[in-house]
Amino acid sequence: MQAIVLFAHGSRDPLWHRPIQAVAERIRTRSPLTQVECAYLELTMPDLPSCVEGLIQRGCTSLRILPMFLGIGKHAREDLPLLIAELRQSHPALKIEVLPSVGEHPALIALMSDLALGEVN
Repeated sequence: MQAIVLFAHGSRDPLWHRPIQAVAERIRTRSPLTQVECAYLELTMPDLPSCVEGLIQRGCTSLRILPMFLGIGKHAREDLPLLIAELRQSHPALKIEVLPSVGEHPALIALMSDLALGEVN
């Protein structure tokens, strides 16, 4: 079974999580058989290792991780690769695919510029 993890920074503010959770819900609506979870680097649970453990217990053998970072700072460049290395060491049979951060995707860059120009309803 393949699962998707939306990986974000985290915040103590519960309203901060709504956009990430909305993306997860949209995935569930579009693909009801897809397992999708949110995981966070800090300040929020579940963290990535706990999230992955839960998915493995539910039968996950393949994982796609989408970093929900607009900027490609220390968390995307350093923290996430360390976490991925630890997961690969702990779970060598688990196939892990790490996608580029959302801020790197041309479609999101185009959407944000369209929003700024008022060209999206």
